[in-house]
Amino acid sequence: MSALTHHDITLLLLGLAILLAAARILAELAQRWHQPAVIGELLAGIILGPTILGALWPSVQQVLFPDTGPINTALHALTTVAITLFMMVAGMEIDISSVWKQGRAALIVGVLGIVIPFAVGFVPAWFAPSALGAKPDSDPLVFALFLATAMAITALPVIAKILMDLNLFRSELGVTIIAAAILNDLFGWIIFALVLAVMGSSAADMPVWQTACLTLLFALFMLTLGRWALNRVLPWIQAHSSWPGGVLGFALACALLCAAFTEFIGVHAIFGAFLFGVALGDSQHLRQRTRATIDHFVSFIFAPLFFASIGLHVNFIRSFDLTLVLIVVALASLGKIVGCTLAAHWAGFPRKEAQAIGFGMNARGAMEIILGLLALQAGIIGDRLFVALVIMALVTSLTSGLFIQRTFRGKRAVRFIDYVSAKTFMPELQARTKQDAIKALGTLAAQSAGIDAEDAVSAVWRREQIVTSAMGNGVAVPHARIAGLKLPIVALGFPSSGVDFDPPDDVPVSVIVLILTPSDANELHLSLLADIARVFQNERMARRLGEGARNLTELRAELNVETSSRLHA
Repeated sequence: MSALTHHDITLLLLGLAILLAAARILAELAQRWHQPAVIGELLAGIILGPTILGALWPSVQQVLFPDTGPINTALHALTTVAITLFMMVAGMEIDISSVWKQGRAALIVGVLGIVIPFAVGFVPAWFAPSALGAKPDSDPLVFALFLATAMAITALPVIAKILMDLNLFRSELGVTIIAAAILNDLFGWIIFALVLAVMGSSAADMPVWQTACLTLLFALFMLTLGRWALNRVLPWIQAHSSWPGGVLGFALACALLCAAFTEFIGVHAIFGAFLFGVALGDSQHLRQRTRATIDHFVSFIFAPLFFASIGLHVNFIRSFDLTLVLIVVALASLGKIVGCTLAAHWAGFPRKEAQAIGFGMNARGAMEIILGLLALQAGIIGDRLFVALVIMALVTSLTSGLFIQRTFRGKRAVRFIDYVSAKTFMPELQARTKQDAIKALGTLAAQSAGIDAEDAVSAVWRREQIVTSAMGNGVAVPHARIAGLKLPIVALGFPSSGVDFDPPDDVPVSVIVLILTPSDANELHLSLLADIARVFQNERMARRLGEGARNLTELRAELNVETSSRLHA
């Protein structure tokens, strides 16, 4: 490609400014309406692409976003970097250790949650590829493997956001969904990387079998020795570089290096960045604040450019096929909801919670769109199926939270304060670490319930090691379900100084609510967590209680005043 001219650079910068501004504005509007930001970002591209702007003012659309030429090449290069960095951030959301810590339930839901949808997608794609939008010259096996992967993969960021909005993220149900989604994403992307290798990548200049072997070896290395090495080097970087520039520069450089390697061996660059993100995110030395800085840097600049650029290359009206959309949505939902519901029920969850897990795992979102775009660029699918996959991703993401809410409709109101007694209230908790706090409050709760204190504390601590119970606003909710316990026990403590629970907002914890519930009281456990989340919606409430409630009566008074003022606001 020849160097960009003065005119080309002017148009490129103008187009990028318009694309980024439109994507961010529409993303903000989508979030105001409680929808994923990716919906607004995609809509920006549809408006500025051939679907709308191209139909109304084709000459203007081609000047800003041409289909060929140096401007198109430069834009493609920038969006490739953008999606590479976005996949690094997506990989950072995957905490492999949490899968093993969560145990049997996560493994059952995770494995069956990918095997059953994979089969549901593979069989019809193999026997009726043309009806599902395969190109006439596409390889039947490659197409079937792609569609099976598309039906099996999930969208971890979307699922996490849904669970946070419903105050279920740190519940056992939420952790099970997240752990199972981690397995889905990890296995799904490895399978798709192998699909790309099976296609034979001319750019790799190596046999297909060699590309496949190198892909598996690289994945194994990053998930084992790579994780170990990053965990060892990260403290040194944080100690000898400025924050956050040192870690940010290190992360981006390594992500691009891994991306370059997978592109070199014949697999898309995003796979390398994704695996690096998995290894980096699993490090115990990566602080929540650092993680959030990297996430914001990528998610608010690069990700909007990529998702908006999708609409620049496809006419969503011309390529819309209602029959194909309905088939794809039905196959995706059937395989995921039925497969994960049956798996959750087999793992021991009650019917309602099993259904909620099935609905939660059905969210696809950005991961599905990225997968579809790679298949479109690789020539596996055409525009019709790509549009159907995008619509399926949006529909499943929009409906998952709604169906989870409907599953738990009709529950009676529960107040956590009703389970706090004078024996389990510690207004001046002496604890320097979260382990000290859990031991003190867990012992109080266990003694009040007449159960073994050591067993109760161990159960809470095991749960805390899976994912932090800090919910932000200065509040942490360590909890566990205990076999043989008759009624829930809630212990509440106000540390004399802030305790570090590795909170998402970096605010030291000043209120600790420890919950022990019977092992079979699933819905009550979720209701207690939801009530605590409602009460402590802002940091002001945590500060008021910590400063003003010196005994249980004052505590109840503060909570009643807050509840009444909220009802009459």
